Amino acid sequence: MKTLTVHLPGREYDILIEKGILRQTGVECRRVLPKTTRILLVTDSNVAPLYGKQAEESLTNTGFTVRTFTIPAGEPSKCADQLVNLWNEAMSFGITRTDAIVALGGGVVGDLAGFAAATILRGIPFIQIPTTLLAQVDSSVGGKVAIDLDAGKNLVGAFWQPKLVLMDPDTLNTLPDITFSDGMAEVIKYGCIWDADFFRLLEQCGNRSGVMERIEEVLYTCCAIKAKVVEQDERDTGLRMILNFGHTLGHAYEKAYHYETYTHGQAVSAGMCLVAKLGEQRNLTVPGTEAAIRRLTAAYGLPTHIPCSLEDYRSAVGLDKKGSGDAITVIFLKQLGETLPRKMDKKELLNLL
Repeated sequence: MKTLTVHLPGREYDILIEKGILRQTGVECRRVLPKTTRILLVTDSNVAPLYGKQAEESLTNTGFTVRTFTIPAGEPSKCADQLVNLWNEAMSFGITRTDAIVALGGGVVGDLAGFAAATILRGIPFIQIPTTLLAQVDSSVGGKVAIDLDAGKNLVGAFWQPKLVLMDPDTLNTLPDITFSDGMAEVIKYGCIWDADFFRLLEQCGNRSGVMERIEEVLYTCCAIKAKVVEQDERDTGLRMILNFGHTLGHAYEKAYHYETYTHGQAVSAGMCLVAKLGEQRNLTVPGTEAAIRRLTAAYGLPTHIPCSLEDYRSAVGLDKKGSGDAITVIFLKQLGETLPRKMDKKELLNLL
């Protein structure tokens, strides 16, 4: 087992990475929830048939009273209506402030369940059991929880750290290729912003099977980078902004196509390529960086360009949470493994685009 601790004063938690650890769900949850009686297990319609029963039985066998709440799979479920449904389910179950919510699934499940945990009864414990690559390397770690609005993604949310994160790499074996590639965009991001040697490792792995041969190392590296960033900037006001490399433009692509045509990872992939290109054009980024990112993202089946209108860019930039008044912080790269955040007028960024 690989263990990583996120050190936040009073809110420390462990990330446990081990093949087959899903079978130990109950034991590990009991370790961090000694006073908990009821657990509301939140999952989705894709994950429930694969892992829901196993997780529920493991929790029950260690003395928890468990109720499973299953949402339809997909981004549309990360909405206010499902949040209200989840609140009401928790209340009908008799949840108290010493009880807990466990999120079993990808980023949608984790964000929705985490936001419900942050808000119901003014906050109850929750545990993340991410089952997609994207959730394992990104959304399950760091405490950002949210729902979407019609205006855009993640516009209503909170910072609410989990009590524990359990990662079973075996759950990745049931992912379709497109979903695995979706997560690889975030994996590649870590190499771009923090660790050039890790970027080169991903080049060597070359494809899904190559990554899976070293999956524990890949997951640990990504989570270790994110933990270091979150420990220094939990509330996303400084250093943590570097984790959004490619995301400002990526959110534009997702919104422009109504969250139906391109996945989050596909949109971020194209966003990273374009930001690298803009950085080179402004002499901020070492020449050849864009080409390296394009080669690597393409190798993992990710798009390097997505058509987008200026109006869609304007809408996304206007709502970007890294914005402040008329300014926005854009995360450029100096070179692979090193970021160069630049605060600029939103109009200046739109002119570049």
